[in-house]
Amino acid sequence: MRRGTRYGALLGPLLAGGATPALVTRAARGLGLPERGRYAVVVLGTPVPDAAVVEGPDADGSRWWWGAAEGSPGEVEGSPGAAEAREGGREVAVVLLGPAGPARAAARLRELGAGPGGVSPVVGSLAQLGAARRLAGTALLTCEPGSREIVRLDERLPAALLVSRPELSTRLLAEVFGPLLTLVPAERSLLVETLEAWLECGGSVGRAAARLGCHRNTVFNRLRRLERLTARSLSRPRELVDLVLALDVLRLSSAPP
Repeated sequence: MRRGTRYGALLGPLLAGGATPALVTRAARGLGLPERGRYAVVVLGTPVPDAAVVEGPDADGSRWWWGAAEGSPGEVEGSPGAAEAREGGREVAVVLLGPAGPARAAARLRELGAGPGGVSPVVGSLAQLGAARRLAGTALLTCEPGSREIVRLDERLPAALLVSRPELSTRLLAEVFGPLLTLVPAERSLLVETLEAWLECGGSVGRAAARLGCHRNTVFNRLRRLERLTARSLSRPRELVDLVLALDVLRLSSAPP
């Protein structure tokens, strides 16, 4: 995993998007990268660990280039605001993937204690790095506040849709969970925790009760109360989708449930 001003200067136009073919060719030569290959972009919400910046490929053959900092979309190293973005800890890497693909890249970052971070889907050329950077940034936004998650966009597509349209996400939360949000925090947290456990247990009341350490009737009663408050049934697929998406919005908000 490499880092340096030269790398940032070469990667910056690619990560900004819309680089001309001549710029792509020049960057490929300067970085020693193929113009076409299996690439992913990583965006971290905290400074990259020192252990991540080493020469040579990883064990699976992937090669990393750190050198761009991101504040708002379009801010890359060498552009106005990039130094401040670096201070804020949001950093970007380009990865020429090995055989294991982006899953291994995400695992490597977890091993190094990095995070939170988002990993883009695979793109097929240096010219597509701008789009990949935007998608990696969206993946980062799906990380729970305060977490150290490293997530791939393809694992978080519903949540990515929500964070991409914050005004609709806010409306969804108010429409679905409005009455729930008026409860005192402890009461609200209890119902949210029960819904999460029920979903994680595949809709099994018995397994959710075992996880929560309570009687199955307690779980059943909490879920029925949640249905009454939200005017949505857990047994109707479309209404269940509303509840799951609203739960994602609540999870991604800075406020606790």
